[in-house]
Amino acid sequence: MITNKTSGQVISKKERCAKNIFTQALGLMFTWKKQNLVMKFSRGKRISLHNCFVFYPLEVIVLDTEMKVVEVKQKFKPFTLFWKSKEKGVYLLELGLDSSKRLCEIGDFVEVN
Repeated sequence: MITNKTSGQVISKKERCAKNIFTQALGLMFTWKKQNLVMKFSRGKRISLHNCFVFYPLEVIVLDTEMKVVEVKQKFKPFTLFWKSKEKGVYLLELGLDSSKRLCEIGDFVEVN
């Protein structure tokens, strides 16, 4: 479950977790059903993504080590070649479910259970 601790809203009740480099590289590619994904990296870094072979738009949220929202990319369209975060992040949320989008702003704190 993903919760916005600042507003108290539930962002996602069910999501996939990408824990290794293979599942992080695959992300939500080749998924037809909209879903959410959480990635955790070993260190803070600028995150590069593409949306090739993802068939629905995503909202991308970058979190720092304290789980604070440092960047939000809305409307990351399907088959977009590249996007790179301006801020360094340790966690990344890929939100595909429409009910999960537009629930976080920069400066909010998020909890992932």
